[in-house]
Amino acid sequence: MSLNAAVIGTVFIDCKGFARDAYIPTGRNLGSIQFVHGGVGRNVAENLARAGVPTRFVSSVDASGLGQEVVERLNGIKADTRYVSAAEQAGMGMWLAVLDHAGDLAGSISQMPDLTTMERVIAEFGEEIVKSSSHIMLELDLNAGISTSVLELATRYGKPVYGIPGNLDVVLNHPELMRSLSCFICNHVEAERLTGLPIHELEPTKQKEAMLAYMRQSGLPSLVVTLGAEGSLYAIAETEEFGSQAIFPVQVQDTSGAGDAFFSGTAFGLMQGLALRDAIVCGTKVAGWTIESPENNCMRLGELLGQDGTIQALLGSRP
Repeated sequence: MSLNAAVIGTVFIDCKGFARDAYIPTGRNLGSIQFVHGGVGRNVAENLARAGVPTRFVSSVDASGLGQEVVERLNGIKADTRYVSAAEQAGMGMWLAVLDHAGDLAGSISQMPDLTTMERVIAEFGEEIVKSSSHIMLELDLNAGISTSVLELATRYGKPVYGIPGNLDVVLNHPELMRSLSCFICNHVEAERLTGLPIHELEPTKQKEAMLAYMRQSGLPSLVVTLGAEGSLYAIAETEEFGSQAIFPVQVQDTSGAGDAFFSGTAFGLMQGLALRDAIVCGTKVAGWTIESPENNCMRLGELLGQDGTIQALLGSRP
């Protein structure tokens, strides 16, 4: 089957406040405020489409001008939005974020969308979506019903699923979902909640032990943990392969889309047939370019992927 990604996840509208000076949590802070399109699923869908991957997005938006604007932006980069359904109320979430003067996240509050519309889309079209896709990107913390349905369909049709967390509520309450994934990608805070250990503070041998122990317990085949400025770690259960990847130097504008970008780039690499150790190089590159962008996505992603010598060398070395 030709490459065809399905991204199942949420749409958010992000309200971001950028502090001009050192951020004072209990004081008044001058700066700028922006509204941008966001949501884990939406961010990933846009990233993959900009990377040139045929991408269909499965989600819901508000039946409003703003919801239509979200759909039109994705249509403009040739993402398939036929499975994005409009809801009269709460089809999209809201994310309030404050970033300090260095562009790092200082605090946030999320308002989740009502997932009833998305549940209806999965119930009606889930089999059609999974069957016709080569790879599935799943935001795992939608709800247990959606995640279970998608994973059961993916198992039935032999489709790899790459999982990304939202707030970890579903993952922590339904750890059995992990065994149906091909790869799970999270940050070190989320990894600590899953493993009970501060992964980012451990020595490499202990990091490997902690990650592999969790994977054996959960049945997860492969795991990637991002460490912010310290790079990322990866582990593969079957071979016990473990490694790390440093970041590339960037000029920080906004770090809030970095996790979704890293996931997108790593998934892009895996879909292209790269080994996990090489796929996270792609993830690191895409995250870096996104951090340098004032939005949740890098507008020049396709161009930069095509020009980057490291990524092109990796893609050229595939068997």
